[in-house]
Amino acid sequence: MAFIRKRGRSFYLVHNVREKGHVRQIHLACLGRRPHISDDVIRGVSSKHPFVRVDWSDLREKASQQLIQPFENNAEYLHELISEIRNVDMDIAALHLPVLQLSAGQEVAAELTSAMKLLRATLEVKLGPARKGRTPGLSNLTPGGMPWERKPS
Repeated sequence: MAFIRKRGRSFYLVHNVREKGHVRQIHLACLGRRPHISDDVIRGVSSKHPFVRVDWSDLREKASQQLIQPFENNAEYLHELISEIRNVDMDIAALHLPVLQLSAGQEVAAELTSAMKLLRATLEVKLGPARKGRTPGLSNLTPGGMPWERKPS
């Protein structure tokens, strides 16, 4: 039966196999720093290892429990997340969408636009309570506090 294992900072999907009295682990997939079992992971594992029995619903449940743990009492993880957010912010600010459309193609530009809309929606959901003053420590994010809500001065 496959299971999720953390090694260092990354999570892996592994399976134990007994050979000649010894147990050997088969690496099925790397799940990254946040264990997420996507449809792509399922397709990849199923095609590369068709004889390995996997309870995908159980693994997805366990992965969702693992997703919560990095935030619990882990300041280092949160500092890294802040750094990643700042880097993504700078990368997005440096984008020139018309040039991107010409150089990378319309399909890539459309995919990037869709990803940015998803990011915006996620931010609005997460910051909504903060803007209404319902999240302790984030009360300075009042209406008009988000960059896209500010009026030019």
